[in-house]
Amino acid sequence: MALSLSVLGVLLGIILGALPGVSSTMSLAVLLPISFSMSPAHAMMFLLGIFSASVYGGSISAILINIPGTPGAIITQMDGYPMARNGRAGEALTYALFASTFGGVLGWMMLVVCAPLVADAALHFQSPEYAAVTFFGLTMLAYATPGSTFKALVAGVFGLLLATVGLDGITDVARFNFGSDGLLAGISIIPVAVGIFGLAEVLRNIESGGLKFEVIRRIERLIPPWKEMRPLWPMAVRGSIIGALVGAIPAAGSAIGVTVAYAQEKRMSKSPERYGTGIPEGVVAPESSNNACVGGALIPMMTLGIPGDSMTAVLIGALLIHGLRPGPALFTDRLDFVAIVYVALLFAILLTLVFGLIGVRYIASILHAPKNVLMTGIAILCVVGSYAVRNSVFDVVVMITFGAIGWLMHRVEIPAAPVVFGLILGPLLEENVRRALIVNGDWSIFFTRPISATLIGIAVLALLYPAIRDLLSRRKS
Repeated sequence: MALSLSVLGVLLGIILGALPGVSSTMSLAVLLPISFSMSPAHAMMFLLGIFSASVYGGSISAILINIPGTPGAIITQMDGYPMARNGRAGEALTYALFASTFGGVLGWMMLVVCAPLVADAALHFQSPEYAAVTFFGLTMLAYATPGSTFKALVAGVFGLLLATVGLDGITDVARFNFGSDGLLAGISIIPVAVGIFGLAEVLRNIESGGLKFEVIRRIERLIPPWKEMRPLWPMAVRGSIIGALVGAIPAAGSAIGVTVAYAQEKRMSKSPERYGTGIPEGVVAPESSNNACVGGALIPMMTLGIPGDSMTAVLIGALLIHGLRPGPALFTDRLDFVAIVYVALLFAILLTLVFGLIGVRYIASILHAPKNVLMTGIAILCVVGSYAVRNSVFDVVVMITFGAIGWLMHRVEIPAAPVVFGLILGPLLEENVRRALIVNGDWSIFFTRPISATLIGIAVLALLYPAIRDLLSRRKS
């Protein structure tokens, strides 16, 4: 049963990840409610299959139609699509698949080795350290989100405000429920995530009238010559290490990892002018980094309860629904579940390799799926999934509301992911700040403890860095 759910998750992940206009986060958010009736172990097999495979799936549309299916595939298209136009589509897909597998395995190894160490250290954290880690994660989110840092901060603060709705976690006093019984328990993460990542994308596709693109149909030679593949292994190692390290930074996400990996290889190359013209190096570097980010992003999620990216933010919602609270206690109280996560992710990586090799010649046909049928199906899943959380029509209303909010945010170029991050991290930040102040009486406790002071200092410097950089550049000119 568990293996069949992993197979199903991987197949759905590859297919949905490959479709333009359907992001990895959207795929995970709209399919998440299917896991509610499963055991936690089966749910992780299913969801991690979607998570890992959809990251690879994003490279398919990037290579064949020059439209990245996921944010991490933005860099892949720069060399993948020119390769496809030069008659090397099959080779480009295979390079992406092997690089994805290699990066995924290295990221998995980092998760297995580093997560217990981080969890052990986190067990010694007290309220000031937890508050500082949460503040650091929120700051990194604003800094790492593409576009305006100010707009990302606005979205994050909006998420924090949403987290204050409902009963106060310490005094049990109702806050900002406006007389509504539905808001007494707070705003559920799942309807918000499904609305912002799922329904909002449907509305965007309806507004744009669907994407117009030309699919590269000729997929001939699949396995590149060994003499071409052999020199790429060191590059795959470097890209994977960069991806895993960047992925482990709270809220950093894969887009930063792939950009750094690509830029690093271009800088090291003896002929950097070839990058962007359709060379295998331009596919291997970002794809190895992209999939290594998966294992890296799970480290802060599992050990600290802080999302590594938008997809792990959705996974945190899944764990909470199944009665599991991510954090260091998982590694002491539920070591069996931690082992299941390790196995589920490794299965997902290997199954993605198998299905990628078997179905690579037929992948292009996925891109011809009727968009109106697809978007209708996703909208139905959004409604049914939101209702299934608590069998509540109120949650459906919340989902539709945040679908509209997500669409409006896109119109004014405000990123949506920080809202979900703020909603998840808000209770953690508020609870630990208040506990620290109750126990110690003043704010100095956050600056007299080494770990909390260091994290707060780094976070403040990250926020001030853009202003300092602009000031220095103006002074220089």
